[in-house]
Amino acid sequence: MKRFFSSRQRFILALLSGGRCKKCSAKLHSDFHADHVKPFSKGGITALFNGQALCERCNLKKGATMMKLRPWQSEALKKAMSWLVDQATDRHFLINAAPGAGKTIAACAIAKDLIDRDEIDRVIVIAPRVEVVKQWADDFKLVTGRYMGKITGADDKIEIDVCATWAAVQGLQDAFQAVCMDSRVLLICDEHHHAAVAAAWGRGVNDAFARAQYVLVLTGTPIRSDGQQSVWMAYDSLGRIDHPEAGTYTISYGQAVDLGYCRPATFHRHEGRFTVDLEDGEQVTVSSKSPASLKPELSRIAGLQRALDFYKLACAPQFEADKVTPRADGYQGTMIEWASSKLSDLRLRMANAGGLVIAPSIEMAQYMARLIELIEGEAPTVVHSLMPNVENKIASFKHTDKRWVVSVAMISEGVDIKRLRVLIYLPNALTELAFRQAVGRVVRTNGPDDDTRAYVIMPSFDILETFARRVEDEMSPGMRVDSSPKTKRCPICATEAALGAKTCEECGHAFPQAPPRFRPCPKCQALNPMGATTCQQCGSSMSVDFVLTLDEALRTGAIVRGMDIEEDEVQQGEGLADSVRKAVIASGDEKLVKVIRQLPEESWARLKKLFDES
Repeated sequence: MKRFFSSRQRFILALLSGGRCKKCSAKLHSDFHADHVKPFSKGGITALFNGQALCERCNLKKGATMMKLRPWQSEALKKAMSWLVDQATDRHFLINAAPGAGKTIAACAIAKDLIDRDEIDRVIVIAPRVEVVKQWADDFKLVTGRYMGKITGADDKIEIDVCATWAAVQGLQDAFQAVCMDSRVLLICDEHHHAAVAAAWGRGVNDAFARAQYVLVLTGTPIRSDGQQSVWMAYDSLGRIDHPEAGTYTISYGQAVDLGYCRPATFHRHEGRFTVDLEDGEQVTVSSKSPASLKPELSRIAGLQRALDFYKLACAPQFEADKVTPRADGYQGTMIEWASSKLSDLRLRMANAGGLVIAPSIEMAQYMARLIELIEGEAPTVVHSLMPNVENKIASFKHTDKRWVVSVAMISEGVDIKRLRVLIYLPNALTELAFRQAVGRVVRTNGPDDDTRAYVIMPSFDILETFARRVEDEMSPGMRVDSSPKTKRCPICATEAALGAKTCEECGHAFPQAPPRFRPCPKCQALNPMGATTCQQCGSSMSVDFVLTLDEALRTGAIVRGMDIEEDEVQQGEGLADSVRKAVIASGDEKLVKVIRQLPEESWARLKKLFDES
């Protein structure tokens, strides 16, 4: 069932209300809220008889009074109040909840209870990214009824309660310290793994908020990939947070799936065998199970063995003979074909289901976007740090039924797009922290009637497979079973219909008809349904041998620059991105502008470190 009213429905609702809010009669602006009389989360359908035009203030006020917490959120609230106030054991409380379980709402509920008890005067939230800051402000208003200002370094708005990015805290340590000395402050640290004790962000937040009345720590990935410890938390010998049980509330991904807060995930390990032509008659074959074997004279070539790594080849774009057109039958093309087929299946149950590509570089993102357009006929949304109005592009994708968005380090932790269900994962940072955060983008439930699965398509690479197995092991056996839909659901009236039905018998809605996709067997050329692992005609493997030139093998940015970017450097690079980009563009130096457009922002922290050491 669709979540949002269409533009036509919004027009009719405004007409019905005479252009004024149905609650307070205030004149409506163009961005008025089309509200469900019976909330969508409680089964209310998106139809005119269940809609009303409200101003923003009335709709948010209604949300604050109707908010009902999930059982785990109520339990976390009770436990936090006991630890922080009733027993006054310690000023730190930890919520370790899987991405998508709802820890933001839980934290807002704790803040509201502390406000109602007159235990605090102000709330300060530290969040990882600008988009997440805006989501915090919306959720905080929904739960508490209080407006939250936003401090991002670019567009600051001050209120009693504020949300700031981790990067912005660095330049405002004295200001936040003064606030904590003047008022009783609840500090909420979102995605706490950013605050390593030895790193600048960790030192900064510790200095700024040493006098906060209470500290609420939120995380879905409590172990940092670099082994460093985060500020305020104790750790065990394995590097896991070892905060006292009475001061911690934990809900794992597996528990969240069983309780219906998150959708189960299926991991598709995309196999492939690469044959690389070395331009002198030599060929090297590489697969996930068989690394490149080079002759002694070739092994002495600097960086060649490194370039012929399976994962790096999986991230190398492949082109037709014109060296411009992406190869639809290349490795990434077959990933997209498989993912596209799954997305079409999912749209039988969720009409606006979307897919996300996480790309390792801007160059690769643009390549994947062209490949998706070549295969599907529709250009995806592309978002990366050098694009203008990125936040608006993400918001637009969130509220439309567009199929794909391609991202370079923009749709990550905290970004909440509930309709995302398919992930093509080709990241720069190969860490478990980044992996779990990425999976968290596609497992968020879209309401009580959501019965879809999430699908993660990734190279069959040992590190990623290890991460996937750990996530799979958290799910109960029944949730690991994948099955194709038996019926499809009408997006207008939610009536179940046969898979082959062309129209809904209840409301007459015409179902979009997607043509079936096939691909030929590499051995006998017999056509097989997309996604087949063995040929239905001859029984041979459908695994494809992908042939690359040496130039293509060396094309991936990380190989050319000789960098392996760690997760910690990725975060620091994101923090540097805005200031570096603005300074270089303002200089008017065309050569420098060209350089920063070629370098992914994740590498900037590594470059800064090299300059500092020189």
